[in-house]
Amino acid sequence: MIAPAAGLQVGRTSIGCTSIGRTSIARKLLMAASGAVLFLFVIGHLLGNLQIFRGPAAIDAYAHFLKSTPALLWGARLTLLCAVLLHGWAALTTTLQSWRARRERYASPRRYNVATLFSRSMRVTGPLIFAYVVYHLLHLTVGCVHPEFVEGQVYRNVVVGFSRPLAAMTYMAAMAALGMHLVHGVWSMFQTLGLSSGRWRPRLRLLAATATALIVAGNVSIPLAVLAGWLR
Repeated sequence: MIAPAAGLQVGRTSIGCTSIGRTSIARKLLMAASGAVLFLFVIGHLLGNLQIFRGPAAIDAYAHFLKSTPALLWGARLTLLCAVLLHGWAALTTTLQSWRARRERYASPRRYNVATLFSRSMRVTGPLIFAYVVYHLLHLTVGCVHPEFVEGQVYRNVVVGFSRPLAAMTYMAAMAALGMHLVHGVWSMFQTLGLSSGRWRPRLRLLAATATALIVAGNVSIPLAVLAGWLR
């Protein structure tokens, strides 16, 4: 009578672990896919922002083009909103599941911690980036926290906004957080999608680090140029 009961319990545990494993994999795939969408947006957004170095006419024309094609603009916004919500949900539920697993199953006093500074900071940099994006939209898109916002004059709004050292430094700090998030996030995306095996591993690590460095440098160059007087 005892053996069948024990076997049944083991079977249930096995099924439960398999189900949890599948759910965890699905969440990681969802996080990787939504992260890829957000990563592509960051690149596209940077390329658009760099138009500011071509002068007021170029950046203002770029902004006018986006506003004159509402289907494109709102399609992109809705896609980004869905990606942010899915990415945040997958990250939050995966984190909670990880905490529960550590608390319930790994009570051993021995610890094997192979996490890096970048991977440990993901749960902090993610919310920080989200909070800054909200402020950034209010600052340079809506204009309600901008000291002298003028609708349609993107070049002027950026220069005036970043001429305040606190606003410029806050932006650069947010880009540093973005860099920490991306350097691990892009690498994790490659791993989750099964692209980081064999000889591709060091190349993809280098690609993630290089892309992150270029994105951060490109974004930071704008407030630095304003503070230095190159954009005025």
